Amino acid sequence: QSDDRQSGLAASPDGKWIVFQADAGGNEMYDLYAVPVGGGAVVNLTNTPDVSETLARFSPDGASLAFAAKRKADAGSNIAVMGWADRKVRLLTQETQAAFSWEPVGWVAGGLIANRGDVGHTLMGVWRVSLDGAPPTPVTAVKARAIIAASAVSADGKMLAITSNETTGQNHAGVLNLTTGAYGWLKPTPWDQSSGAFTPDGKSLAVIDNADGRQSVSLADVATGAARGLGLPDGYTDQASEIAFAADGRMLLSHEASNSPFDYWVADTKAGTARPLTHLGLASLDPARLPSARIVHYASQDGTVISAVLTLPFNLKRDGTAPAVVVPHGGPTGQTQDRFSRIAIALASRGYVVIQPNVRGSTGYGMAFQLANHKDLGGMDLTDEVYATKFLIATGYVNPKKIGVTGGSYGGFMTLMAIGRTPDVWAAAVSQYGIINWYEMLKHEDAALQQYQRSLIGDPVTDKAVYDASSPMTYIRQAKAPLLVLQGENDIRVPVGQAREVVETLKSVGATVDAHYYPAEGHGFVKRENQIDAMQRLIAWLDKYLKGE
Repeated sequence: QSDDRQSGLAASPDGKWIVFQADAGGNEMYDLYAVPVGGGAVVNLTNTPDVSETLARFSPDGASLAFAAKRKADAGSNIAVMGWADRKVRLLTQETQAAFSWEPVGWVAGGLIANRGDVGHTLMGVWRVSLDGAPPTPVTAVKARAIIAASAVSADGKMLAITSNETTGQNHAGVLNLTTGAYGWLKPTPWDQSSGAFTPDGKSLAVIDNADGRQSVSLADVATGAARGLGLPDGYTDQASEIAFAADGRMLLSHEASNSPFDYWVADTKAGTARPLTHLGLASLDPARLPSARIVHYASQDGTVISAVLTLPFNLKRDGTAPAVVVPHGGPTGQTQDRFSRIAIALASRGYVVIQPNVRGSTGYGMAFQLANHKDLGGMDLTDEVYATKFLIATGYVNPKKIGVTGGSYGGFMTLMAIGRTPDVWAAAVSQYGIINWYEMLKHEDAALQQYQRSLIGDPVTDKAVYDASSPMTYIRQAKAPLLVLQGENDIRVPVGQAREVVETLKSVGATVDAHYYPAEGHGFVKRENQIDAMQRLIAWLDKYLKGE
């Protein structure tokens, strides 16, 4: 048990150990830990304050553990392997390009299959990494602005589950035969699709379809490509972990929806039926009593169609009096999907209309859309957010003078840009660990994040005009909406000094602003008491300035 981030489960082949990754106080420097399945003390396997280890993968015989290792000073990670018995670690790759990183996928004879890609997620290929010190060899060709990534290796080591956007710019699932080099692609869909794990017999492949924000998992026959569903409800379903299948073929999945909290499900892959395995939410969180979201679409200023997740309160009167909140997502290379959103449920249950737009720059709608805000952060993507308010007003439910905005990370950045660049649209705002000053961020952030930032807005010297245009500090003095800032003191992505800078700037011009800082929290709040406190502060702020309460 811990108040820190824990993720990345890997089970030893003998079933005796679970390995996981955890950081400390939000510093995002992960160590690998092991805990006996039968109970017992947790063992720190790596204990390296200046190296972050993630994505552990056991070898089939359990003698070795492969993982991604990233030194604090480096932008990218390399592949490392540890002897399970002696705990000795050695690096298998030595990346020389700052913008590229390696991640292990699975074991094959003589080594590993790994993905190598850039931090901007626009270029990726599959490689074979040898255990004997020989240089890595490419399995797939790398082409400009194309992604081909492996997600799993079949049990016999002969096939790779792959995802590529090379032909259409939209992710597409398939299988690569490592013996013949032949590709087998599934039938194209108009939406984002990716490959998951192989069934134990290697005859079927898990396929994840993201259809306009609603995600489902099916099984595709490797030989024929025919897919069959697994019987889960609509919403957001995913492969629960790298350990996807039991020996008898049952599949472990996760499922949630706008009105259904996260739970684990077990699917009978032969019968095509599924049942919930857990009930992790409070008993009061009954889907029948919670508002469900719908996917809506609206045209932005230039005609670009924007998809959004809309949550309406029960029994809402269509009299133009309801308050509303726009919730930009993080990223910007991210996507709001039909998942359980604590903010959306908390606000909709209190009478707010909540819209979560997937503006240009979002993933899930093809590479061209993902790159549409390149060097234009807080430009046309902000316009897309503003046009969400026009959509809300046009429905007849929402009062145009009672619209707020809140988001975290890039959503916090968008919140600050919104109240600065379009001050007359918003009546209240809450920025949660939002990006404020790109120049200062570049100085202090992790090397990998520096490379990611450059992939979005370029170099601060040669692209100075872009940095200035994309900085909330350029516009923040124009803000009229009362602003609440919520920030972790140990945030390596958005240093706490940035939050203090915007607060002091607004105070200097007499604006209404308040802030709360959380000790030992990083980028996002992990400790439950802080999550609750932040939600209570957010609701109280919006109630005060949108409802007058």
